[in-house]
Amino acid sequence: MTAPFAFEDPWKAEGLCRTPAAAGVDFFPRKPKPVAPAKAVCARCPVSAECLDYALANGERFGVWGGLSERQRKGMRAARRTGRIAS
Repeated sequence: MTAPFAFEDPWKAEGLCRTPAAAGVDFFPRKPKPVAPAKAVCARCPVSAECLDYALANGERFGVWGGLSERQRKGMRAARRTGRIAS
């Protein structure tokens, strides 16, 4: 008998992206597909802050994480490096 699946980060189990509410939503869209559907799910998600923190801390370069697109996270990382915003 195998052990039940466990998340390395408990908050991941609470993400709306893992529920039927997000069925059919692409969190890793390629241009020209819009990121708005994924961002709409993130806007209602109870763990979007944890998700964004994870993406920033782990250098996630692709997809929508914590309600921000790749470009938005890249801008955040650049702003943090130059001291324009606190980490």
